[in-house]
Amino acid sequence: MQDFTFYFQLGTEHILTLDALDHILFVTALCLRYLWKDWKKVVVLVTAFTIGHSLTLALSALNYIHVNTSLIEFLIPLTIAATCVNNIFQHLKEQQKRLPLIYFFALFFGLIHGLAFAGQFLSLEGKEGLVAHLLAFNLGIEAAQLLIVLLVLLISFAVVQLLKLSRTVWLRGASAVILVISLFWAYKRFPYHKNYHDESEKTVLVFGIGCSGSV
Repeated sequence: MQDFTFYFQLGTEHILTLDALDHILFVTALCLRYLWKDWKKVVVLVTAFTIGHSLTLALSALNYIHVNTSLIEFLIPLTIAATCVNNIFQHLKEQQKRLPLIYFFALFFGLIHGLAFAGQFLSLEGKEGLVAHLLAFNLGIEAAQLLIVLLVLLISFAVVQLLKLSRTVWLRGASAVILVISLFWAYKRFPYHKNYHDESEKTVLVFGIGCSGSV
């Protein structure tokens, strides 16, 4: 039971921290288009995301796939950006479909986010009790995600139904803000861009040491 509590808390803390702001904004972007009355659709949406990230997290933990951390960190803001673009250009007919495109976004992008979740989990994990630990970690993530969903729905309720702001204006405005943030992250995390700056810093450091030695 102690192990379950530890890994559940680990999963929760993995989401409810500023270091996981990218995951928080992704879940926020997914849920922005929904209000309280749409709770069933939100459940389906979160379930799709859960299936995606649980699958890749399990495959990583079982050593079937290996995580390229820098690539995953770059792809995550792109999943946020794509979701925001879909929000901005979505039409009412798309929203009324039985399986809107956003559900497939949640499932597919969940696969990418699961690889990011794997990093912290695998840094502590051994083979003993793997399945139970994986379950506890996933449940912790889900508890944190549901809290985020609840907060987003509350904010949307306040803005749209209490402050009477147009639902479309709220969806597109909030999505545009998150889109800008995600594109900035993508730029900062672009692997070649990062490697270039890393090499530049090394060059400056070596040059500085060389100059100091030559004095």
